[in-house]
Amino acid sequence: MAEQLHLQAASREERYQELYPQLQSLTCRETNLIANLANVAAALRQAFGFFWVGFYLVEGDELVLGPFQGDIACTRIARGRGVCGTSWVTGKTLVVPDVEAFPGHIACSSASRSEIVVPLRDTAGEIVGVLDIDSDQLSDFSEEVDRPALERIALLLAPLFSKVKQ
Repeated sequence: MAEQLHLQAASREERYQELYPQLQSLTCRETNLIANLANVAAALRQAFGFFWVGFYLVEGDELVLGPFQGDIACTRIARGRGVCGTSWVTGKTLVVPDVEAFPGHIACSSASRSEIVVPLRDTAGEIVGVLDIDSDQLSDFSEEVDRPALERIALLLAPLFSKVKQ
């Protein structure tokens, strides 16, 4: 069945509000984690035109590249390394206005200028990965709009990770 997003809002905040119920509908009917993550990455990129949107999944002491939309990316990221690895270790969303100013930033693409990384947890609260979004614009992500909206999407995904472990 073909899926389509229906987005009319002009502001980013309103666009997130329109997108969320569509992501709920999209992910509640599918049980495959990879399919769901792929569609969420595609929907976020389509809705906002971000440079890169993807998931890194915990595998031992590394984050391993999962479904994404955008240019070829780093395949493995060590725990605590770069923005993604730091978000994983701290368990906190990181909004980075200028990636060049982030200590230890991993430059998968020289076109990336700003970034937001949201830790993903299963329903038990264990971090199972991160949602990584890059922009080719400086200061493209905000604490007030992007952070809460993307953290809400991360919560939506938690049951999908728990199903994989069962």
